[in-house]
Amino acid sequence: MDAPLVEFRNVTKGFGDRIVLNGINLKIYENQITTIIGKSGSGKSVLLKHIIGLLKPDDGVILFQGKPVLAMKKSEWNEYRSQVSYLFQDNALFDSMSVFENIALPLRQTTNLKKKEIESRVLQRIEDLELSEAADKYPSELSGGMQKRVALARALVTNPKIVLFDEPTTGQDPIRKNVILSMIAHYRRKFGFTAVLISHDIPDVYFISDRIILLWEGKVGFEGSYDELAVLKHPLVDEFLRSLEGFRDELTGLLSKEVFRSRYASTLGARTVPSVSAALFSVEFDRLNEALGPQAAVAVVSALGDYTNRYFSGLGGFSARQSRDQILTIFPHTTAEEARKMIDEFGKKLEEEAIAGIQDLPGIKAGVNHCFEVYVRAGITEVSPGDEIKEIIDKAASRQDIVATHRCEFGGTA
Repeated sequence: MDAPLVEFRNVTKGFGDRIVLNGINLKIYENQITTIIGKSGSGKSVLLKHIIGLLKPDDGVILFQGKPVLAMKKSEWNEYRSQVSYLFQDNALFDSMSVFENIALPLRQTTNLKKKEIESRVLQRIEDLELSEAADKYPSELSGGMQKRVALARALVTNPKIVLFDEPTTGQDPIRKNVILSMIAHYRRKFGFTAVLISHDIPDVYFISDRIILLWEGKVGFEGSYDELAVLKHPLVDEFLRSLEGFRDELTGLLSKEVFRSRYASTLGARTVPSVSAALFSVEFDRLNEALGPQAAVAVVSALGDYTNRYFSGLGGFSARQSRDQILTIFPHTTAEEARKMIDEFGKKLEEEAIAGIQDLPGIKAGVNHCFEVYVRAGITEVSPGDEIKEIIDKAASRQDIVATHRCEFGGTA
């Protein structure tokens, strides 16, 4: 793996008699989304404040591109700070300033750029984040989602290498949580920054994260991918996941991945189940996001999950999201041929009842000369004793075909 962009080596930080970070060692890699999870008071926000330079460690060293931050010259420190942006929980927009003025603020405060250059950069970010119609409005006139985009535009206007997100989805409903997380993932790819998130929104945040860092009692309890976390058998990890994940996925109503994994294990362990099959359903989330907008894209995934849950649970199947846009359903007592017939009927019903109303979803970007198509794919496979969930997903994914389609009736293409 490449050298880390940011590295903590034996970092300790205390406040009075309380040690918050106790010899922390961790790495954050460039062009990735790293999510920091942990119980309240475990030091997540303290860690972010060390990255941005608001706090200094009592002991240990923090490196940026291999260089100790505290050993930097003033000019090097200023250059480092200019490459780190912070997006606050509540957006921290100034009500007395327009959208344009809010976005321009970091450039006016921290650079010597001329007025025309500042205006050019701000207008570019306004265009990039689809805020042109809101440029002269004030924060109080905007929706919560648009305020979040303004805050992100302000964080990105200085072209940072790193953007820190402190619980960006706190207090949001399931649809809005996923819209915000999808927005972060989309713009991270578009602009190429490194994202570091603090979040409790499991499993949604896992679907966009390249790496997870679990803080536990002042130390790093785990550092790696979600797949590695899911198979790690460690009491503190199990306890933490159970405390946060719950029984169901809020967005779709499907089982949480932890509960799904447990039910799958018990199903395969039962000697009375002669046949087990699985189906992997998917939509192209990124394509939906581009064509429909983030809110409508998330609503499509939510509708697919809800319909899958209602349709198959009555037939003995159980389902969970395995990624942002993939749902895996297990069919006990069902051969692959029987499952195929069920999926064919499901596809017809899905077209008629669930995705026919896509054009009416809130926030959809459709109109004259802007058309789109939505495809739902499904792959079916038999399940053998000893099959890991990842193996089932890989087998089913290789066999996917379109089972439901929605085409808009507008002219043009998207």
